[in-house]
Amino acid sequence: MSSGLRFDRVSVAYGGTTVLDSLDLTVEPGEVMALLGPSGSGKTTALRAVAGFVRPAAGRVFIGDRDVTGLPPHRRGIGMVVQQYALFPHMRVEDNVAFGLKAQKAPKDEIRGRVAEALEMTGMAAYARRHPRELSGGQQQRVAIARALAIRPGVLLLDEPLSALDARLRSGMLSELARLHRELPHVSILYVTHDQVEALTLADRIAVMDKARLQDVGTPRELYRAPRTEFTASFVGNANLLPVTVGSGGVDFSGTELKVPTRDAARGTTATLCVRPHLVGLGAGPNALTGSVIEVQWRGATHRLYIEVAGHRVMADLRELRQPPALGDEITVHFGPEDAVLLSAGVTPERSAPVAVRETVGAADQGSRDG
Repeated sequence: MSSGLRFDRVSVAYGGTTVLDSLDLTVEPGEVMALLGPSGSGKTTALRAVAGFVRPAAGRVFIGDRDVTGLPPHRRGIGMVVQQYALFPHMRVEDNVAFGLKAQKAPKDEIRGRVAEALEMTGMAAYARRHPRELSGGQQQRVAIARALAIRPGVLLLDEPLSALDARLRSGMLSELARLHRELPHVSILYVTHDQVEALTLADRIAVMDKARLQDVGTPRELYRAPRTEFTASFVGNANLLPVTVGSGGVDFSGTELKVPTRDAARGTTATLCVRPHLVGLGAGPNALTGSVIEVQWRGATHRLYIEVAGHRVMADLRELRQPPALGDEITVHFGPEDAVLLSAGVTPERSAPVAVRETVGAADQGSRDG
């Protein structure tokens, strides 16, 4: 049955140092929630608090309606997959998958059926009699997922499950995890990652963590289109963050007037303008900026240009150019008024009505940020 989970002002401290600070967060039944943030942000600690591996210094953890804060891990009814697979090398695949069921003292006939079901679901049925050493990294991770699913958990915890895989295997496993979620709509998933591509691809919602605290939460499109903070803007996708002063009907950037929505921002206040690189076009147009090229990166389908404008670096992701500009060339780029979001301590974009920045999230703007 669906359960969901809830953090009720959960704090965790090690030796007097707070590593998770007053986390309030709800994962709805059947939802995939990604915890996204750099190393040390508190995301793995939050997951371990759900698993029962750490005891909160304050607050409560709920799975469904049950307060599980004081329960040992084996009584919480959760499945967990970690980065390094954690398979027993001396056991065959089928025995690894059966391990949790045997610990629960499930009947033998039921164990056989559930193991077969989990292996079939993860595409590993043909490898049941092999040992982990006979499998590739991606196959081992599938076995780890099968083991977690065999106990039919209401909550599945995934802790950086793809970080040990190469790029090709990671892409394939992302597709497999998305498929599994469609086939298991009752399972709530808490997915810890520092990789924005994984979060944007899999999650129904993303919780952005930094410095032990929750910084922002919303759907991938909400966080990408209308981030609340500079940290969210820079961590969920790449972003141009330009210091501006709010004027009448727009903003001033280093002496250049830019026409962008300012909502209720007070005239004369300082703010930050967020523009995604794939929304910056080459040549004259609205909100034109002129500067010199300081770096050109070829990325296959696109070129990324770095342009110095009034002492600030502006990124532009452009469809592959036949003749990219040379270093030192002076060029002009532009962006539409609707393609910018104003970030300010006094202005919080409404989640119900974000500033539009087009429908498509550019693939070139979803590169991984190391945490």
